[in-house]
Amino acid sequence: MKVKFLGTGTSHGVPSIDCMLNNYKNCPKNVCEKSKYDLKHYRTRSSILIEFETNKNILIDVSMDFRHQALRERINKIDAILITHCHFDHIGGIPDIRSYTSRNSEPLKVFGSFESNNVIKKTFSYIFDPNTFWGGGIPKLSLIDVYESFELFGEKIVPIFVEHANLKGCFGYRIKNLAYIPDIKSISLKEKEKLNGLDLLILNCLREEKQHVSHLILGQSIELAREIMPKKCFFIHMCHDIDYQLDKAKLDSWMDFSYDGLMLDI
Repeated sequence: MKVKFLGTGTSHGVPSIDCMLNNYKNCPKNVCEKSKYDLKHYRTRSSILIEFETNKNILIDVSMDFRHQALRERINKIDAILITHCHFDHIGGIPDIRSYTSRNSEPLKVFGSFESNNVIKKTFSYIFDPNTFWGGGIPKLSLIDVYESFELFGEKIVPIFVEHANLKGCFGYRIKNLAYIPDIKSISLKEKEKLNGLDLLILNCLREEKQHVSHLILGQSIELAREIMPKKCFFIHMCHDIDYQLDKAKLDSWMDFSYDGLMLDI
C-alpha cells in the first residue's frame, strides 16, 4: 500500500496567521517565513490517504484544508473514511466530500468513535437531515460507530485508544503494519501492545519545547517511538516550533519529520 501525507500541521497550520499578523517577528525558529520558499515547512492540517493495491482508497480524517489537499494530490476517489477524533481540524472538510458522492451512489462509510460521530452529526446536521434541499449538494455519508477491530476491503482495521486531554473516543488506527496516531498525550500499556511489529509509525509531535496538556512534544514523541520501536517513524501534527532541518539532528536514524505531499510505499 501507499501512504500520502495530505497535511502534517496542527490546527493553526504553518505559516500561522498569528505570526503573519506580527510580521513573523516572534516565530520561534522563523519556520513560518521559511515556509514561503521551502514547501517542506508549509503544513496544512493533518490527514493521510492510504492507497491499496486493490484500488481502494481510505482517507484518515478530513481536515479543514481537504479541498486544497485533494486538488494538490489529484485524489480521484475515496472509498471509506476513518476519523481519529472530533476536533474541527480533523473533521472540518467533511462538506467537501460531496464531490466524491452523489444522490444515486451508495453512502460513503465514515468510521469513528461514537463520540466523534455524534459531534459530526451535530456540527453538520444538514447532511443528515432527510428534509435538506439537495440543490446545493451535500455529501451522502453513513456514520458507523467503532468499538473494536473491524474488516474493511479485506483488511483488518484496529482502533488504538489514546488519551487526548479529556476528549472521549480519540483513536489512532493500525492497518497492516502501519499505525497512524496524530493526536495523543498518553497511551495505556494494553493499547501500546497493539503497536508491536510495525513497519511504519506516524506519530504526533506538536513542538520541541513547553509541555502541552493534550499533545506529545518532541522529547516525549521520541521516547514513545523508542518504546514502540517500529522500523520507521515519521512525526506529524507539527506546529511552527519544529524545523525539519535543524531538529532532525535530535532524532534517531530511523525517525524523520513528515511533510505535505510525502508519499511512502509500505
